[in-house]
Amino acid sequence: MARRRVALVTGGAGFVGSHLSERLLAEGCEVVCVDSFITGSPQNVSHLGGRFFLLERDVRRPIRIPGRVDEVYHLASPASPKSFGPLAIEILESGSAGTRNVLELARSKNARFLLASTSEVYGDPLVHPQPEDYRGNVSTTGVRGAYDEAKRYAEALTSAYRRRHRLQTRIARIFNTYGPRMRPDDGRLVPNLVRQALAGEPLTVYGDGTQTRSLQYVDDLVEGLLLLMRSDEAQPVNLGNPEERSVLEIAELVSRLAGGEGRIVHLPPPEDDPRRRSPDISRARASLGWEPVVDLEEGLARTIRWFAAGAGARKRAAR
Repeated sequence: MARRRVALVTGGAGFVGSHLSERLLAEGCEVVCVDSFITGSPQNVSHLGGRFFLLERDVRRPIRIPGRVDEVYHLASPASPKSFGPLAIEILESGSAGTRNVLELARSKNARFLLASTSEVYGDPLVHPQPEDYRGNVSTTGVRGAYDEAKRYAEALTSAYRRRHRLQTRIARIFNTYGPRMRPDDGRLVPNLVRQALAGEPLTVYGDGTQTRSLQYVDDLVEGLLLLMRSDEAQPVNLGNPEERSVLEIAELVSRLAGGEGRIVHLPPPEDDPRRRSPDISRARASLGWEPVVDLEEGLARTIRWFAAGAGARKRAAR
């Protein structure tokens, strides 16, 4: 009988981490989820059992896990724009001390290590679409700087461990991802719009709405993470949807799918808000045979249904 793989997922009770944990279990893995619940929630993984083990730990402190670990997926970090100010220090520490602690754990177990980095390492890009060799346009002192620089440092540290310790490392640069289990108060584009549309409120668009985003459904991202972990690709890999849409177009689509009234309110853009964001996924296609397959309209429809079900449950509980 083949030996069961053991996967450790930091931030495993978060939005992406919970979907990744679910998929790993479906593949027959044993999954150890580590989460501090700063932004993750036990409810995201409450339906997982059997070979799933949930540990409340903070990666900013050394982590000790008994037994064998084959794969380490390091997703732990607050990632919402709403967190960039109030949790700036926690974000920086998760990317620095936290990444080192998880790398040391992977090294002690001789496990493969995957870093969940971000398209934010490109800042407000001057090159479109963004290839992995683009070095970015990042403000170190701006409000987004904590998240941008935490991930850039984490990439550098991961690369240093690969060179010095010959650790098998992978770096995923994740572009805008959406889907079920996002927090309604997350502050990111899709949950903001969906929550407002379902409540019959005007949809908030920051700036004139011509700025673009490239949205990928969470299932596509999870598939890319698994393929990357089990590949031989040591260089950073963009995982995102190259289909670029304006924020205004996305708002109108969410409103139509949610049965909203389509009213849009324009507010000033946030500091350092990227004007364009679109991945060059040539490396992912060539190295992993990966590209997103879930259509934006279908993915948004699934997400809206999940948010609507949650809102209904909250109303019933409040009666």
